[in-house]
Amino acid sequence: MLKLLRDNRDIRLLFFAQVVSYLGDWFTFVALAGLVDDATDSKFLVSLVYVAFSLPSFLASPIAGPAADRYDRRKLLVAVSFAQAVCALGLLGSSGGRIWIALVSQSLISALAAFIGPASSAAIPNLARNDDELRKANSLLGATWGVMLAVGAGLGGLFAQAFGRSASFIADAVSFVVAGLLFGAIGTPMQQRDTTTAGRKVRPVADMREAIQLARRDSVILALVASKMTFAIGAGIVSQLAVLASEAFKTGDSGRGLLIGARGVGSGLGPLLAARLVKGNLERLLLVCGVAGVLFSGFYLGASISPHIAVAAIFVALAHFGGGAQWVLSSYGLQMRAPDEVRGRVLAGDFALVTLTLSITSAISGVVSDAIGVRSTIAVFALAAATAGSLYLVLTAPIRRRLRSEQQSR
Repeated sequence: MLKLLRDNRDIRLLFFAQVVSYLGDWFTFVALAGLVDDATDSKFLVSLVYVAFSLPSFLASPIAGPAADRYDRRKLLVAVSFAQAVCALGLLGSSGGRIWIALVSQSLISALAAFIGPASSAAIPNLARNDDELRKANSLLGATWGVMLAVGAGLGGLFAQAFGRSASFIADAVSFVVAGLLFGAIGTPMQQRDTTTAGRKVRPVADMREAIQLARRDSVILALVASKMTFAIGAGIVSQLAVLASEAFKTGDSGRGLLIGARGVGSGLGPLLAARLVKGNLERLLLVCGVAGVLFSGFYLGASISPHIAVAAIFVALAHFGGGAQWVLSSYGLQMRAPDEVRGRVLAGDFALVTLTLSITSAISGVVSDAIGVRSTIAVFALAAATAGSLYLVLTAPIRRRLRSEQQSR
């Protein structure tokens, strides 16, 4: 991994752009979740913080995906990063109990993030110089999300407690500016120029229909998209980690940072091991995605009955070891399978579906948590994810067999 960063300047710039951006994101998440929890004492409203980080991305995806294919991805990343910095300053208006201002500002940041994910992810195959670099870049950049979640959430909790939540929001704005400058320094073209699509006017419905038609024709792409959905069915309980820290273990922002950071540790390590296991083999990739989803749910069951926050943190880390592997591997598979001229839309559609499901399950988990308590809620959603993961393994078995036969016949 270090050799990749040393040898490939543009992957290195993309890596550091994501590092600083993610760091600011998780500073904000911890501070905002704590702000809403302390001001309202409502589990449902805390779950809306997670919704504000996910649902707007779904709503913007029909435009973001085509934009990633139609326009210069580097310029798009720069413009969106600077716009996010402006929106992050709006978080400062939440002082004095004006929670709605913070939720609106974060929703705008998340809507803009819908452009960042597909554009940067679709560009990786063009920045990587060979298949080995593509595999390593995906595992490295996927691990970066998790590692910076761990570092950002852990430091974010301490930072907010020491300097105040407004300082966390300012740090988020600065991180977006730095990320935009790093994106702008990338020299390699981030997409292949296709005269049939480049520069053509974005048509959200028609453009996304092309991606849907591709998925319907290719069962492998459909299975890769479905993989994240099995994760998202249970992942709404992530919105309740802040509540678990405060209600079950009676801790403040530092405890919230610990549990959210533990999620990042698992999400960071999972992709590194998973990429080594699959090595570009799609049949093995689908199998690992299914197994990882089942592991995610099993370890969250452990977190729901943990007697101490340190034990819960270990289970959360192990759960997201599987969740992180599943997330990154499914994106890696889509990069390998989808053509460049439609790749941005495929990845945006994948992202849209998972963020919609995450938003719905997050909101529902808040309602359920208010009704039956946070521990029982985590257990219920973990069982739902286990069922979805098991069904995924059964339903994708014919696809895996076909891929194995194709591989053996070559």
